[in-house]
Amino acid sequence: MKTRKLLLGMAVITLGLSSCKDEKKIQAEKSVDTYVVYVDSLGNTDTVVTKENWESIQANYEIRNAAAELALADLKDDIKAQERINASRAKYEELKAKMDAQTEIENQAIIADNPKQRLRNALFGVGKVGNDMNFNWVNAKNILGVYQLFVDTAQKNKDSYTREDWDEVKLMYEALDSRKNTVENEGLTSNDNMKISGLKLKFAPMYTLNRMGAKSTEMAKAKK
Repeated sequence: MKTRKLLLGMAVITLGLSSCKDEKKIQAEKSVDTYVVYVDSLGNTDTVVTKENWESIQANYEIRNAAAELALADLKDDIKAQERINASRAKYEELKAKMDAQTEIENQAIIADNPKQRLRNALFGVGKVGNDMNFNWVNAKNILGVYQLFVDTAQKNKDSYTREDWDEVKLMYEALDSRKNTVENEGLTSNDNMKISGLKLKFAPMYTLNRMGAKSTEMAKAKK
């Protein structure tokens, strides 16, 4: 009798464990299905709507992607589930690349309509300096070239710069000088330092005279 009860108890436990495993598998399959359906829905959504809600979409995707990854642990050796997830990930990465490309195009359009950014692009190179005024990319190896481009560009465009342009040029110049103070302690050679000093001597009177000229021209136009 005791043996019978023991066997019956073991059978109940076995069934319980089996049921638990089946439940975990079912939930894992649902997580995979949810992930696949979600990614497919993104591909069927209007591009404009997707772009407008992209941050929210990315956050939701990461949650579903993490759940799908956990589900694979409960679907051991389920090649089809892995293949479905891989296919959906590829679809998402393709969509992400498309959204990133559109964002880049929009950013470039904004830059094109921003006179100050156009000026910075000319003085330092496209995209080198933005509104954050970050000059960390300037180092002991490239700083001479940065100064050379800056002064050459100012020299080339000095007759077309407005007073506001010169104010922006001066702001950029001072920021570059501030970075130079740091770079001097990071291996700037004495030869490059001398050449930079020569460029600075060239820029100073150029700035003073041409800004005064631009201001006088604007005042004359205002009187007319």
